[in-house]
Amino acid sequence: MEISFIGAGNLAWHLAPALENAGHHINEVYSRQLQHARQLVSNLYDAHTHSELNFADSPSKLFILAIPDDALEQVCSQLVLPEDAILVHTAGARTLASLEQWMAIYSDVPVQTGVFYPLQTFSKGQSFMVFDEIPLCIESGDSVTEETLVQLGQDISDIVYIITSEERRALHVAAVFACNFTNHLLTLAHDLTVQDGLDFDLLRPIIGETFRKGLAASDPADVQTGPARRGDLTTIDTHLAYLSNQPKLSEIYQLLTQSIQHQYRQ
Repeated sequence: MEISFIGAGNLAWHLAPALENAGHHINEVYSRQLQHARQLVSNLYDAHTHSELNFADSPSKLFILAIPDDALEQVCSQLVLPEDAILVHTAGARTLASLEQWMAIYSDVPVQTGVFYPLQTFSKGQSFMVFDEIPLCIESGDSVTEETLVQLGQDISDIVYIITSEERRALHVAAVFACNFTNHLLTLAHDLTVQDGLDFDLLRPIIGETFRKGLAASDPADVQTGPARRGDLTTIDTHLAYLSNQPKLSEIYQLLTQSIQHQYRQ
């Protein structure tokens, strides 16, 4: 397919090369910050930067919105596409209906819409990710567009699902717990070790084993350990005393402790 990217951030950094490596052609990359577009284009075979949101003369058939959720409507309101182009967003928490509505309001030509959502965390500047085992969640109100997006997904991944906006929202919330919140907890653990002059590397084996067991279990609850799981109130009180001068950490500790205790009282 002939493809253009609108956005040159974390996702585009990995998705554009993956599509090229699968035989598709990236024509253009637009970014509000031109330097970001240039950086991405430098990693592609034959793409060029696009300095505006008018793509009326673009040879592309597919336009991928790889931008923050809260910028979607503003960009759509300025976007000019070729007739019968396919426009997809890559957001976990935005519905297909919202994209359909914006195109109905803002576009002067008929545009097909869809969702092409990779369920993964991406960081710009890192080695390009292999998409083979990254789940791709596809949605479209048009069967032809849906088939096109499914084929595109299968060109780069072995895991392609047709998923509704409601299902995708649930996956996105679950992913925030599993990924973003987990990483933040690792950050807090790092800060606790550093503030007492300890080496964070001491925690790496237990972190690795925790993830290994959790991913191997059919239900991570089956391998839960720790003072909250075993009802060790003495240890919990000792920990809270240590955190008494750090109220935010103490609150997080108590909330998670209560959640674990509630899980095992059921």
